[in-house]
Amino acid sequence: MTDTPRQTAQTGRPTHELTAWRNAIFAIFFLSGLSLASWVARIPAIRDDTGLNTQGVGLVILSGSIASVLGLVVAPWLMARFGARNGMIGSLITVSLGLVLVGLGGSVLPSVPLVVIGLALFGFGNGAVDVMMNVEGAEAEREIGKTVMPLMHAFFSFGTVAGAGLAAAASAISLSVSVHLGIIAVLIAVAVLVAVRYVPLRAEVGDDLHTDAPRPPWRERLRTNLAVWADVRLLLIGVIMLGMSFAEGSANDWLALAVVDGHGFDETTGAVMFGVFTVAITAARVLGGPVLDRYGRVPVLRTLSVLGIIGLSLFIWGTEPWMLILGTVLWGIGCSLGFPVGMSAAADDTQHAAARVSAVAMIGYCAFLVGPPVLGFIGQHFSILNALLVILGLLVLSALAAPAARERSGRHG
Repeated sequence: MTDTPRQTAQTGRPTHELTAWRNAIFAIFFLSGLSLASWVARIPAIRDDTGLNTQGVGLVILSGSIASVLGLVVAPWLMARFGARNGMIGSLITVSLGLVLVGLGGSVLPSVPLVVIGLALFGFGNGAVDVMMNVEGAEAEREIGKTVMPLMHAFFSFGTVAGAGLAAAASAISLSVSVHLGIIAVLIAVAVLVAVRYVPLRAEVGDDLHTDAPRPPWRERLRTNLAVWADVRLLLIGVIMLGMSFAEGSANDWLALAVVDGHGFDETTGAVMFGVFTVAITAARVLGGPVLDRYGRVPVLRTLSVLGIIGLSLFIWGTEPWMLILGTVLWGIGCSLGFPVGMSAAADDTQHAAARVSAVAMIGYCAFLVGPPVLGFIGQHFSILNALLVILGLLVLSALAAPAARERSGRHG
C-alpha cells in the first residue's frame, strides 16, 4: 500500500482535498507577504507626499505594529466565533481596506491620520490572519502527515518578493501609491475569496462551535486562553522562536547597514548581501520539510542554531568578502525554521491550538518589533557589529530550548 492511501484512510479526506487545502493555505501565506511588501516598499513615496520626517515615519509604523499585536491577541476569539474560513476572509479584507486608506492618505489626500487609520486596519488584519493561517496550516500538516509548515512560510517569502517587485515596477512607471495599493487590495480581496473555498468547514480546533454542547462563558474561555502562558513547554517553544525571530528580524533591518558601516563596503554590496540572506532563508524553508521529516525537530533546530552561530561569527569577525558571504548564508539558514517549527510545535495540542499559536506568535513578533530598536541602541554606543553579539546569545538559548519542540508522537525522540 502506498503512503497516499494510508494518509487518506487516517484522515478521512481524499488526497485531492488535502492537496487543495494545503494549496489554499499556501495562497493565504503568499497574500500576507504580498500585502506587507507592497506597503513597506512604498514608504519612501508616502513619506515624501505626506511630509513626514524619519521620526514621524517611525511613529506611523508603530501604529501598525500595535494593531498587529492586537490582531494576534484577538485571533483565537475570532476563530472560535466565526471559524477559520470566515476569519481569514475578514482579516485579509480588513488588510485590503487598510491598504486602500493608506494609499488615499499617502497620495490622493495627503493625510497622516488617514495613513495611521489605514495602517492600523492593515496591521490588525495581518496580525489576526497570521495566527489563523498558522493554526490552519498546522492542522493541514497534521492530516497530510508530512511537514509542510516551512514551505508555507516560504510562500510568505515568495509573496514579499512579488510585492517588492510589483512595487518597484509601479514606482518605475510613476504609478501613484493610491492606484498601486488599490490594485493590490483588490487582488488580495478577490484571491482570498477564491482560496478559502478549499479550506474545509469543520469544527474549529479547540472549539465547540459546531457541537451540541453549550459554549462556556466568555470569561471562562478567556481564562483558558490565558492559561496557556503557564505551560512551561510552550514558553520554551517561545524561547526558540525568540532567538531565531530576533536573528531574522535583525537581519532585515541591520544586515545591509552592518556591511556598510561595520565592514566598510559600499551600499550596493550591502544590498546584495541582504539579497543573499533572503535567498538563503527562503531556500532553507523550501527544503526544510523533508529534512524535518527525516531527522526530527530537535536535531534540526540544534543544528540550525549552531549554523547560525557559526554564520554570525563569520559575519561579525570575518575580514574577507567570502567570509561575509558564507556567514550571511549560514545566518539565513540558521534562523530559517524557528518560526514555522515553533508554530507547528505550539499547535501539537489541538484542543487549545489557536491560543497556543497566538501566544508564541506574540513572542516571535515581539522579537521582530523589539529586536531592531534594541540593536540600534546598542549599536549606537558599541558599534553595530558588537550589537550583533546579542543574537549569538539568543541562538544559544534556542539550541538549549530545542527539546521543547519535540514531536508529540515521539517518532524522532
